[in-house]
Amino acid sequence: MGNGRRARPGSVSYRFAVRLSRSTTALLAAALAVLLGLPFVLLAAAPAGAATTAGWAAWDPLTGSGGSFATTMRLPAGGFPAAAVSSDSRAGQVGIQSGVSSWLSATTPVGAKYGSSQGQPYLNLRPRADSPTAPSTTTYTFERPTPASGWTFVLGDIDADQVTVTARGAGGQVLTGAELGYRSSFNYCAVTPSPSCTGTDVPTWDPATGVLVGNATATDTSGASAWFEPTVPVASLTFVFQQRSGFPVYQTWFASLARDVSGTVTLEGIGPLAGATLTLLSPDGARLATTTSGVDGTYSFLGFTAADGYTVEVAPPPDPDGPGLIVEGPFRLPADLADADATDVDFLVREIVPVPVSGTVRTDTGEPVPGATVTIDVPGGPPLTTTTDSQGAYLIDRVPAGPHTITLTPPPGFPETPPPLTIDVPTGSEVPITDQDFVVPTFPSLTGTVTAGGTGVPGTVVTFTGPGGATGSAVTGTDGTYRFEQLPAGPYTVTVAPPAGFTVDGTGSRAVTVGSDDVTGVDFALARPGAIGGTVTDDQGAPVPGAEVLVSGPDGDVPLTTDDAGTYFVDGLPPGDYTIALTVPEGYTAGGPVESAVTLTSAGESRLDQDFAVTPVDEPVDPPVTPPVEPGGSPGGGTVPDDGPSTPRPAPRQLAATGLDAGALLAVGLALTATGVLVAAGGRKLRRRA
Repeated sequence: MGNGRRARPGSVSYRFAVRLSRSTTALLAAALAVLLGLPFVLLAAAPAGAATTAGWAAWDPLTGSGGSFATTMRLPAGGFPAAAVSSDSRAGQVGIQSGVSSWLSATTPVGAKYGSSQGQPYLNLRPRADSPTAPSTTTYTFERPTPASGWTFVLGDIDADQVTVTARGAGGQVLTGAELGYRSSFNYCAVTPSPSCTGTDVPTWDPATGVLVGNATATDTSGASAWFEPTVPVASLTFVFQQRSGFPVYQTWFASLARDVSGTVTLEGIGPLAGATLTLLSPDGARLATTTSGVDGTYSFLGFTAADGYTVEVAPPPDPDGPGLIVEGPFRLPADLADADATDVDFLVREIVPVPVSGTVRTDTGEPVPGATVTIDVPGGPPLTTTTDSQGAYLIDRVPAGPHTITLTPPPGFPETPPPLTIDVPTGSEVPITDQDFVVPTFPSLTGTVTAGGTGVPGTVVTFTGPGGATGSAVTGTDGTYRFEQLPAGPYTVTVAPPAGFTVDGTGSRAVTVGSDDVTGVDFALARPGAIGGTVTDDQGAPVPGAEVLVSGPDGDVPLTTDDAGTYFVDGLPPGDYTIALTVPEGYTAGGPVESAVTLTSAGESRLDQDFAVTPVDEPVDPPVTPPVEPGGSPGGGTVPDDGPSTPRPAPRQLAATGLDAGALLAVGLALTATGVLVAAGGRKLRRRA
């Protein structure tokens, strides 16, 4: 039981002979096929002894409209941070898809590790406009940096388009192509089983530029995909999607792997210890989960992202009938889930030996300080040392009688060390010495918000330069806020780096002075450049290429010409009022207004509905030419008798078409004539008989 797993009971084997009818066999085969088509949950390819579970992301409904969409992506593995998603994709065939018609089978490279995505949702997006000059920008900002492994993202349907992939690390640094973790390119239509599609082309990845580009001819196909597994923590992930030809859509999947942590808590000399509190901490120190040991001393944390860097912390239960309990050895142990379950994360607890000394370490604002080193000197012997837990608490026992000095070494990031404490343990005493607390002084913090159009912009990098050349960086959270801690007094310059798709609205750097108090409100405004576009069509709805459109705004005039599809587009427009004017092409007349007006704000609207209609002008028809009449004669040169005033002859009327040609009419006439002859002959015979 040292690893916390229960022994399997014995098993008995039986042999059955079953005769199945053909229909029953067919039903069983169909059922087996359905089961094999389901998404994998337990992956047999995991290392021996590991129960690895895989899962695909869940998505909140996509909100907003073309040019400004938002959703949230959540992976099922425990401890994986949710991501706020923002995109300026155009509308049309975008949104959360069901995964029923397009999916990644278990026979694709990514499916072999993460299981089939059939029936699992994914996100469809498009460029900002169907033009190579109008890419869309989609950013995933995580609640906190991701684990360094155990997850993947997949970009699909990359054929007549390309995607530039960038990411920021925990400190705001741009990740390298190698750190993005490109694994391979594949076509999900070219494997069995697969969705109902055909395709064999695959996209090409350039790690130097971070560009994933579709086939060389920019042909619209199906299934061309690539998958990535980042190898370092990611704070934000950005895709810039660009059209190369046609009307492309691209697909995005996310998936995660999860494994378990387990162990046993034992009371020295007694056996399993129930009721101990265990806490699982993320690689960045966040408290992910808490549990207690059972009656057999075992505990477990199930289904956490398959990555290294976890820590398990134990706190012994109360001991009302004894001197109390303390952990023998480390009260924190590492747990590595990168390759297998973390088993045997075991702790040993013993009774406290007098005299115990305890206290807490907090900042001057009341926050606990975990990881601080507390040392009690022992005259004539080695010092006694421990570290504070996640709540800032510490306990050291076996402190002998006599005077002692307690010193504190704060963890990195704290500028000053508090003064030491002194205690005196009476001879023969077993009374615990408590409340030996430290207050760690802190320097002020500097905070602010980065917004665009009044809304926080997540994933934005903000940096500072301070006294003595000190530097630092931070990434804005999902609400656009950032924070710098522990800043010594002095002058600072704070600078914002706009993410892809944004520009600075106003100043991009601010000079501030830090004194003894926190500095707040160091805010920056960004603008998302807007776009204007539309289509020029004729009265039948056909595109009119070559039409000239003039877009006029704060930065002047932008002349445009419609393409073969009759469309025009201009991007990168600052906020302001704009007029759009059409010059009616030769051979057309206006079929409606030829000028419109729009207003773009710092939110970066895409006004792609500025359409115009024109009507073709009919070609002029020349009147018939009548030969000239010579004086006193007819056009032919003869004479016309003078019969007095002439009366104009009415023009012959145009007879309605009957569907019969001249030959048919002649045949009918002959038939009628023959009939008349026969009737006449018959009449003569009757008269003779009379």
